[in-house]
Amino acid sequence: MGSRSSSRAARVLAAALAGGCALALPGLARAEMPTFEVIAENGHLMPETIEVPANTRFRLTLINRNAGPEEFETTRPFKELVVGPGVTRSTIFPPLKPGTYPFFGEFHPDTAKGRFVAK
Repeated sequence: MGSRSSSRAARVLAAALAGGCALALPGLARAEMPTFEVIAENGHLMPETIEVPANTRFRLTLINRNAGPEEFETTRPFKELVVGPGVTRSTIFPPLKPGTYPFFGEFHPDTAKGRFVAK
């Protein structure tokens, strides 16, 4: 019986280790995802042009240094990210085909403008 218990324990340990490795992989993939920052300040979004790798998911982090909230928005692909003053938030973008994709700050539409350039 001791042999069966040892064998079962080894299988349980192997399964647990395999499960642990599987759980670690998404975190590893997230760490390797390209990340870009946009700062909302004084009614502007900086930088105004962000070069992103085409056909690759990426993370956008918005840092709001405005006195009030800002809403980062794109229409293609459609994304909205509302960020309160002094708050930082992130969102994931799907892979973009090569091209130019405008973005803007909805609360400062005349001055908070920019674009992603997927290459």
